[in-house]
Amino acid sequence: MAVAAGAGAGDIAPAGDGVVLLGNAEFRFLRDFVYQHCGIALGEHKRQLVQGRLARRLRALGLPDYAAYCALLRDDPQSELGELASVISTNVTSFFREPHHYELLERELLPQWLQHKRRDGDRLRIWSAGCSTGEEPYALAMVLAEALEQHGAAGVDAKILATDLSPQALEAARNGVYPLDRLGGVSEERRRRWMLRGAGEYEGYACVHPRLRELVTVQPLNLLHEWPMRGPFDVIFCRNVVIYFDQPTKQRLFRRYAALLPAGGHLFLGHSESLHGISDDFDLIGRTVYRKRG
Repeated sequence: MAVAAGAGAGDIAPAGDGVVLLGNAEFRFLRDFVYQHCGIALGEHKRQLVQGRLARRLRALGLPDYAAYCALLRDDPQSELGELASVISTNVTSFFREPHHYELLERELLPQWLQHKRRDGDRLRIWSAGCSTGEEPYALAMVLAEALEQHGAAGVDAKILATDLSPQALEAARNGVYPLDRLGGVSEERRRRWMLRGAGEYEGYACVHPRLRELVTVQPLNLLHEWPMRGPFDVIFCRNVVIYFDQPTKQRLFRRYAALLPAGGHLFLGHSESLHGISDDFDLIGRTVYRKRG
């Protein structure tokens, strides 16, 4: 087995039953690489987690050890970046997670916006940043589609952008097919209207309605890299994403979000996230809901 440059022979060695340990040099490289390319700060306490999760990736790639994996990242960072991000982050999501956010959209924000966007061609844009496997943007699409109908705004150019870095998550979001036990947050009425129940080989699954697919565009995006879209967005959902970032990375990210939101635009964060001490561009108006200052 190869030993990484700068590592001692005892630093990366099989640990019984063929398990390969993540050496100090490799962990330092991975920590720096992940921070540079993903903005995720990995402390020493994450070492065992990284070792365990990357072990499966080594087997999938047919690599003998972590030194070989680090060499792959050095040679072609972009080819493996999405897979690495998938490994070290946790894609936990569900339909209508934190339901008070959707209630605010349904009862207040969308009716207000659609009063001013009634003409054909008027734009309404929502961004699900860190969309994971798609439950969030499709839940948003249900609420949006219903609001467009209720307010006679079928001619409004309404779209939802859903982005993520993980290739596996993006594939699931594009497919829009979910086990029935993942629909717990969807009301029975919305299940009947917006989810198509599978049969045959798809027994036990449901597929999102074509109308929701029309509203949602799924694209890969690294939040730390250049963004091709120029906005403006009426609302940005970035929930349970910045928990992985350190303070300077959060500050840069929220400055960029503010630049894509008009005065009065809204930013939704996760239940454990806050802009306190991070950004002065927003006012807190509800539970983890912020409005951009004018």
